[in-house]
Amino acid sequence: MRAVIVAFIALVILTGCQQRSGPQAPLGQDSFRRYQQETRDWVAARRAFQTLDKNQELAWNTPQEWRPAAARPEKGILLIHGLGDSPGSFSDIGPALARKGFLVRTLLLPGHGTRPGDLLYVSVDAWRRVVREQAAILARDAGKLYIGGFSTGGNLALEYAMTHPDVQGVALFSPAIKSSTRYDFLAPFAALFRDWLRPPGKVFPQQIATRYLRVPTNGFAQFYHTSAAVQRLLNEQTWNRPVVMVLAEHDSVLDTGWIVDNFDKRFTHPASRVIWYGSPRREVAGVSRVLVKPDFMPEARISQFSHMSVLFAPDNPYYGREGKEIICANGQEESEAQRCLKGETVWYSDWGYREEGKVHARLTWNPWFFWQEGVVSEVLNAG
Repeated sequence: MRAVIVAFIALVILTGCQQRSGPQAPLGQDSFRRYQQETRDWVAARRAFQTLDKNQELAWNTPQEWRPAAARPEKGILLIHGLGDSPGSFSDIGPALARKGFLVRTLLLPGHGTRPGDLLYVSVDAWRRVVREQAAILARDAGKLYIGGFSTGGNLALEYAMTHPDVQGVALFSPAIKSSTRYDFLAPFAALFRDWLRPPGKVFPQQIATRYLRVPTNGFAQFYHTSAAVQRLLNEQTWNRPVVMVLAEHDSVLDTGWIVDNFDKRFTHPASRVIWYGSPRREVAGVSRVLVKPDFMPEARISQFSHMSVLFAPDNPYYGREGKEIICANGQEESEAQRCLKGETVWYSDWGYREEGKVHARLTWNPWFFWQEGVVSEVLNAG
């Protein structure tokens, strides 16, 4: 039996090296400007546009840069988006960090920005390659190198930081170090047999202007490889540079309890902090470097924070309190989703939260964003 289990694990690991033939985003550029332009051209040619404002969609779904006031920046940070997401995830965080003196750049992970089916053709090695290339370019252009990421992008950022001693600090937003799903290790195996884990929905599209709403099995398989790699590194070593980690207690995607439990053990710099949106629990209260803010805010009809809500300011034009995008696809019954789509008054939560008498859309903004901005800057500037 043990031999069978070992063989199965070996098969899962080997599948991470396999890649189906398909269209590949251009890589290998020698400057950010060239990378930005070639990526924009690629996305423009392949994207399934969701609105008539193609320029705005391209701006959200392609690499961006925010420059500080200083003519010659002394520090730069590379920000990496999550699975199914886009560089626009940092449309509020990027300018905030630029105001604090950072040259800020985002990248586009291959398979993103165009159409969900393009994730059938990517591997984690392509994601690592673009991180490696753009980090090296930013280090050349800005001196001190910092790196950050959201969800899967947080894994890629942390893996890079822990294997490159020139990284001065890390900012992690809902980092997907450990999934809330016990069987995520099966995703690479499942990708051999099923392109999609669930059929297309009848109510919601596969993507919207800002992100994918549906991800093929191969996308989850490559996410698993990023998570497994970071867990291996954390089991082997500690990291003694400043880290700021932002977590929502009720995140449906992550095992946030496990992540915060391991924070004090693995991230040893005294300036490092966890921002925890939720109620103080024993394991949180016992960690000296955790800053807690409540995530139940009935005055704003917020039942709990979501995986993505940590990223956006309340005035974000897409995802803010009055933003264009209301994500009614939130793990509820179709009848409740239809009520949300028709414009009924909704509460806000993470995916899958249900409460009798209330319809919940996804919480897509962070009421504590501007306080969080100050904490992130303080931690990174300790590096």
